[in-house]
Amino acid sequence: MSNDNDNAMDPNGLFREENFTDQKMGAIRKLTPVTAAGLDDADREVSFLGSAQIMTQMGALPLNFVLEGATLGEAAEDFAGKAAIAVEEAAKELDKMRRDQASQIVVPGQGGGMGGPSQGGIIT
Repeated sequence: MSNDNDNAMDPNGLFREENFTDQKMGAIRKLTPVTAAGLDDADREVSFLGSAQIMTQMGALPLNFVLEGATLGEAAEDFAGKAAIAVEEAAKELDKMRRDQASQIVVPGQGGGMGGPSQGGIIT
């Protein structure tokens, strides 16, 4: 049996979200901690998240990454470096997925079983 509070929102972990963009590179989300009353919570730090997207053969791939800085300007200065890292990590992950997918391709006639000709095996 599940606890009724498992899906409850934490009133002590709330943030106000603001979005900023230069309409070229991507967007920055500013998360300002707030109290349950909706007032700024000075006991917790503001955080910034960057988002961008890259085009792949399969379409747009969203990238999200944490930005360093205490101000919006500092986060914006950190954007290019963190976006480059996110692109590199995404490229590595896509290559890994392609390799994994390629290793699952079964070619007729190359099976290891001892079935008949239709399964690529040997008839004795």
